[in-house]
Amino acid sequence: MTLHKILKYIALVIGVIGLILLGRIMAEDGDAIEASADLQNSLLDPFMWVAYLVLAIVIVLVAIFVLKGLFRGNIKNTLISIGAFLAVIIIAYVITDGTEMTLKDGSMLSANGAHWISAGLVTFYILAGIAILAMILSGIKKLIK
Repeated sequence: MTLHKILKYIALVIGVIGLILLGRIMAEDGDAIEASADLQNSLLDPFMWVAYLVLAIVIVLVAIFVLKGLFRGNIKNTLISIGAFLAVIIIAYVITDGTEMTLKDGSMLSANGAHWISAGLVTFYILAGIAILAMILSGIKKLIK
């Protein structure tokens, strides 16, 4: 049996379990779920565990295929891509700053934590801009051809 068939059956089983759990949640009254901690635990916890299971499976499979691809493919291109990603993170960290602030719950966020959050947001904006620019250039290239 190939890996594709095995994963297809696993996805089907997890999907059916998720649908059953979602049906249980939708069958209950929303106000009753909010009011009862026991009902929240009995309905939402299994749904969360399915989500954790799916996340774990995805992380393991991604790690396997990334390592498999590293040894099969051109490691030079991989290292260049990782270096470019790290450069974007460093640029975002350098151009942002952080100040200590009070959160809504009254706890304090350190200046370093705020700095990393700002850097993460700027990194996202830079990478999103690059992705949008790549899609636009690809579309223009297709139109020219």
